[in-house]
Amino acid sequence: MPKTNARPGQSGKSIEEVISYAVGHKIRVQILTTLVEGVFSPDEIARIIGESPGKVSHHIKELLDAGSIEVAKTRKVRNTVQHFYRAVEIPFYSDEEAAAMTPHQRQVTVGLVLQTMLAEIMDALWAGKLIDDPRVWLTSSWFNVDQQGRKEIADEQAQSWERIRDIEARAINRCAESEEEAKSVVVQQLGFYRERTAPIPPPSYKH
Repeated sequence: MPKTNARPGQSGKSIEEVISYAVGHKIRVQILTTLVEGVFSPDEIARIIGESPGKVSHHIKELLDAGSIEVAKTRKVRNTVQHFYRAVEIPFYSDEEAAAMTPHQRQVTVGLVLQTMLAEIMDALWAGKLIDDPRVWLTSSWFNVDQQGRKEIADEQAQSWERIRDIEARAINRCAESEEEAKSVVVQQLGFYRERTAPIPPPSYKH
């Protein structure tokens, strides 16, 4: 599980409120997906997403105050200090480290991961990427299982993730040889206990 020392909720919001606010506006979503790619100043972000620097600076301040993003570095330019921002860095915990976290630490860490996932989804939705990709895959369901079944689902997801990483490595090698331009494909996995147990799983949804 990823880990972070970040403190979302700096403006008094809970992590749940932080996420809801962060992905509730198109410009904030675009800022989040841009900062996942690297470190940028407000002016650079404005150029990338095609918005005015004033609007971008306003939303950056709101995201920073909430703990959704963080300052990566500062640089003095003439008589002013220029700030550069990044997504909250989320390294990885071992299973043992994750188990040692407090419930609040786990909630914050999971929340930051979900913030990134939701931002990618909303950005693609606004851009029409979920309708112009003939191989788009959307599926969601719940499954009623015992503890062994829960473990097997988690193991299956972990193995699938490793296979996808292998696919990427082979694709990058092919692009190097063919000079084909690689395109970013978002792959997300979730596996968690539902808030309540439903008696009958729904039919799987895929488009």
